[in-house]
Amino acid sequence: MQEEQGVIIQFEYGTTDLSQLFALEDALEEALQDSDLGEYDGHEIAMDGSDGLLFLYGPNADALFAHIKHALVANSQISNVQATLRYGPPEDGVKEVVVHVK
Repeated sequence: MQEEQGVIIQFEYGTTDLSQLFALEDALEEALQDSDLGEYDGHEIAMDGSDGLLFLYGPNADALFAHIKHALVANSQISNVQATLRYGPPEDGVKEVVVHVK
C-alpha cells in the first residue's frame, strides 16, 4: 500500500471575494486531471479573507508540488505563499519540509 503524502499550501489572501480562490482551485484541479500525482482536497479560508490553506494529497509530495507550483505562482491574489510538504500520514514524527513559493 502506498503511503499518502501531503502538500499543504498556506497563503495570504486579503479579500472576502473568493472568485480568485475558486479560479485557483479550478487551475489546481485542471493541472491534476489525467495525472496520477494526486488530488486537490479543498481549502480553508479565514472569515475575513485574510489568509487560507489549500490541501493536496498524493503518493509523492515532491512530484505533486512541482506539478502544481505554476498555478500558485500565476495566481495574483495570493501572497506570502509557502508549502509544507509532508512525507507520510498526518501524525507526529513524520518528516515535513517548508518551501517558500512567493
